[in-house]
Amino acid sequence: MFKYFPHTADDIQHMLDVIGLKSLDDLYADVPESVRLKGEYDLPEEKSEIDIRKYFNQLGTKNQQKICFTGAGSYDHYIPSAIPQLCSRSEYLTSYTPYQAEISQGTLHYIFEYQTMMARLTGMEVSNASMYDGSTATAEAAMMACTAVKKSNKVIISEAIDPKVIEVVKTYAHFNGFELQYLSQKNGVTDFTNLPGLLAQGGVAGVIVQQPNYFGIIEDFTGVAGTCHDKKALFIVNSIVADLALLKTPGEWGADIAVGEAQSLGLPMAWGGPYLGYMCTTNKLVRKMPGRIVGETLDQDGRRTYALTLQAREQHIRRDKATSNICSNESLMVLWVTIYMALMGKQGLREAAQLGCDGAHYLHDQLLATGHFIETFPGKEFLNEFCLRYDGDLDALQQTWLDHGFFGGIKVADDIVMLAVTEQRDKEEIDALVNLAK
Repeated sequence: MFKYFPHTADDIQHMLDVIGLKSLDDLYADVPESVRLKGEYDLPEEKSEIDIRKYFNQLGTKNQQKICFTGAGSYDHYIPSAIPQLCSRSEYLTSYTPYQAEISQGTLHYIFEYQTMMARLTGMEVSNASMYDGSTATAEAAMMACTAVKKSNKVIISEAIDPKVIEVVKTYAHFNGFELQYLSQKNGVTDFTNLPGLLAQGGVAGVIVQQPNYFGIIEDFTGVAGTCHDKKALFIVNSIVADLALLKTPGEWGADIAVGEAQSLGLPMAWGGPYLGYMCTTNKLVRKMPGRIVGETLDQDGRRTYALTLQAREQHIRRDKATSNICSNESLMVLWVTIYMALMGKQGLREAAQLGCDGAHYLHDQLLATGHFIETFPGKEFLNEFCLRYDGDLDALQQTWLDHGFFGGIKVADDIVMLAVTEQRDKEEIDALVNLAK
């Protein structure tokens, strides 16, 4: 036996006897022979620390640093250098879930501050301690609506929402027994024409929209909340949260639940994660909200202190009575965005969003001026992301951009590219991208 394995040959034989098998091969009999490993593992010989460092440094030289004009839910924002330094401090990195308040004050404190800032940013009354990511937060909001609205098992969702989010909501719907209905998109925005009719059929728990939507367009939700509330349905708004520094907030639109992705608050793109979902709501719905809430109180000596004040999870109550089976919040990511928001402040968040907006409109106009692009959705307003139709071979253009050091947007159709600009992109980079398209 291998010296690092905890089980002896006798231990293994005993376990096999208990389950009625003769060998380990019998244990894996249902694994097809074609996928089984033949022979020994192909592992290199041990290396010294110096050799290992050299090896990985050589691998690292193969990485290519590209200039990013790609968005679709993940954005290349600047990360102040103070953040990774502060996130590594021991008073914040207390272990796992903060059940024992007396030894978790650092964790509880920053979650409390996160909740406060997120509630203000979304214009809502209360925030939970975070969710896994924007997609699952949206799906949890759909489940929450079904729990909060009696005799309802339908959720209406706009087709102008990010397809990745829709797929996750569909998965939740399938396994949690609620029905999805769709509002189609017309000229890049949600078509609310059929909403009154769908609501009139009854049984609708909530209506989910996105702001800005998947195509980067700023939608007009005037009157939508009232239409929903007239039929007892909840109005749910999904947003890229940094955009709310400039846009009308979900609270101002009359939303009951605000959810979405918080990666835009300084989290690294990191090849797709880990990211951070947020959920904010009204006081009326606070006990239907999944996850946990941290509150502020005083200890026996009258000092300010923090404690978990709401924990709606299945480990504390019967599973069938839980509001959700979400077990953890993304605590390190919460710390990261909390420090980001604290460093940036209200004005800094607005300036970063405005720089991205200005850069996107400049890129948009310059690409149109080449004569090779036309508007995909004429007359629609956008913030820092937009779609254009290209008159040539889009795959070849994107490869040209890539060869010259640019991630040139997302291909959303055979001839349509979606591009995003953040405060990281300057005029020289934008002009270089445009020149390659002439």
